[in-house]
Amino acid sequence: MASLKSKVSKYLEDNSKTYDNERHNIFLQNDGSGDYIKTWNVSGLVKPNDSQLNSYNSAADTAETLNNLLYKFFNNKDGMFSPAIEIVRLATDMSDEEINNYSNDEIFSIAISVSNFVNKKKVKK
Repeated sequence: MASLKSKVSKYLEDNSKTYDNERHNIFLQNDGSGDYIKTWNVSGLVKPNDSQLNSYNSAADTAETLNNLLYKFFNNKDGMFSPAIEIVRLATDMSDEEINNYSNDEIFSIAISVSNFVNKKKVKK
């Protein structure tokens, strides 16, 4: 299950805002019985309820997985190929057979393109 921060980030993105820009207006807390939104001061946007946030589980899970794979890809120089394959699987609708038609260099290039796209979205918003 995706973290509350990831679900809040997706909710904000769907409403033309970013977590990075709004992080000072949101306070997430856990008092021992799960994460919750303690403070929500996002201008022009109503605090989401649990049902709304849960609708972002899948998208938030995918984003977390992709970010973890990108981290592995760029920080594990000896074993970069496996995370690169996983990035391509996650970011495209290609089957394993289709992926196998690409050279290792092409697979790395696709993984790097995904990283550039993800980072551009973060900077853009």
